[in-house]
Order: sequence, then structure tokens, then C-alpha cells
Amino acid sequence: MSALNSTSNTDARETDAAEIRALLERSAAAWNHGDGTAYGEQFTADATDVTYAGTVYHGGPEIGRAHQALFDSFLKGTRLTTDIVELRFLGPDTALVLARGEVHKSRPKRLGKLATYTVVREADGRWRIAAVQKTQRKRLLEAISFRFQPATRPAAC
Repeated sequence: MSALNSTSNTDARETDAAEIRALLERSAAAWNHGDGTAYGEQFTADATDVTYAGTVYHGGPEIGRAHQALFDSFLKGTRLTTDIVELRFLGPDTALVLARGEVHKSRPKRLGKLATYTVVREADGRWRIAAVQKTQRKRLLEAISFRFQPATRPAAC
């Protein structure tokens, strides 16, 4: 690979990474405004959303509709804060994003939830969420596991 191609590929990856960060920022902004339609638009038409509660939604329209109902009730006035921990490209149009996050009404002390996003570049050139799985981090359970079975501690802990 020539130096020019290498620079071009690096620039393209940096642009893609910035667009993926912007995608997650748009998703959080839609959440923060209680806008289910805008939230759903950040997902592909056939996306899968596995919520913290274990509910599975399919497709941007359903995800948006269900979240609007949540924004109008249980999640009214909440904000979503996310922090990307890892962004890894699996191909030219697919990336895996690991993020810490929290839903809150006042600034959280720590981001206790983790979400794994699979994002894809669609035919229109825009990156969208194809799948997301959210879970609560159990720090006490981790600490016990690491203490009594040190081999369970991940390298990046």
C-alpha cells in the first residue's frame, strides 16, 4: 500500500469515526428532547434494540414509537449520557462501539450501564444503529469474581 493510500484510508477512518460519534450524539440529543421519532431515525429499518429491561424492539419505527411512550411516561424528563469506550471497524461499512452510559435526571456520579452498538453505513451514506444491547455493570459482583478467580479479570479493566 502506498503512503498516499495509507493516508487516505486513515483520513477516511477518522471521518467515519467522527460520523459515528455524531450518530450517538444525535441519538442522545433525541433522547434528551424526548423525541421518539428522532431517536428511532438513528436506527436502521431492521435494527434490533435489546433494552436494559430485556425488551427487544425491531426496526427504527418501532424503537422510536416505543421510546416515545417511555419518554411520555417512565422516562419523562430524563437525559442520556454516553461515553465511547471503544470504536472498532469490522469492515468499510460496519463498526462496533462499546459505550458507557446512564439515563438520569441529574448528572450521574458514574456511568454504570454498558451498551454494545453495531453501526452500519447505509446506501444513503449515513451511519445508523443496526443493533444495540444494554446492560447494567455489577461492580460488586465483578470485584468478588476478580478477587476469588483472578483469571476472570479482563486485560483492560
